[in-house]
Order: sequence, then structure tokens, then C-alpha cells
Amino acid sequence: MNNTAKSTVVSGKATPRGAFPHIKRAGDFLFVSGTSARRPDNSIAGATADAMGTTQLDIREQTRAVIENIRDILANEGAGLEHLVEVSAFLVNMNDFGGYNEVYGQFFTADGPTRTTVAVHQLPHPHLLVEIKAVAWRPQTAAS
Repeated sequence: MNNTAKSTVVSGKATPRGAFPHIKRAGDFLFVSGTSARRPDNSIAGATADAMGTTQLDIREQTRAVIENIRDILANEGAGLEHLVEVSAFLVNMNDFGGYNEVYGQFFTADGPTRTTVAVHQLPHPHLLVEIKAVAWRPQTAAS
């Protein structure tokens, strides 16, 4: 087994806003950095503003976009959401827990990854409501 670590910034995803990769493989484990609903053009799924500058933020749309971004990042290493073993989610407001939990349940069951959800003071952009980091297990031989 090859125990070297490999870091990857995934093409077609929003560029990380710092010196870190989207995903790091360490042996058979895959570590996905905190992922948001930010798109490659830096717009944010689930965040709109009208002509007056009034914003509408949608926790359901953002949660779906975050999980889909994680799915795409994992695919870069031959893995999928079914390979996740642990998820940590960060919500700016626990009043959004219901909508977040509803969408999360569309992707995972009680047989899915372990999960921790906490409230945080803020995320790197004022329109972000949720960020998720994750760990997956996908043997390198199976991913080849």
C-alpha cells in the first residue's frame, strides 16, 4: 500500500480562498476541506439580491450545493458520497437546522457517515449559511 499523501485542487470547482486543497488523500482516507455553496465564478448558490440590495438566503439550496460540491470533489479521487465516514457541518444560525437537516436526509440515511453539526459565529462570506468538511474511506486500489 502506498502511504504517501496527495493534495488536489479540483478543476472546475471554486478556487480555495487560502493555501489549502479541496481534498487530500492519505493512504485509504480522503479528507475534504470545508466546502461551501460558492461556485467557480464566486457567486453563491442559494444567495440572491434584488435591485435594492435585499438578500435572500436559502439554507436548502445552499446545503444541496455543498453536498453536490463534496460529491464532485470526491469523484476526483474515484469516490462518492457513499464512501463518507464522517461529516462536520457548520451553520451560522441553528434556526436553519431544519432546512439543512431535511436536505441532508435526501442524500444520506442513518447508515451513512457519522455527523456533527455546530453553530459558528460566521463563515468567510456573509451570504454563506453552511459549510461542511468530510472524511471518506476509499482504498487506493479500488479507486484506481
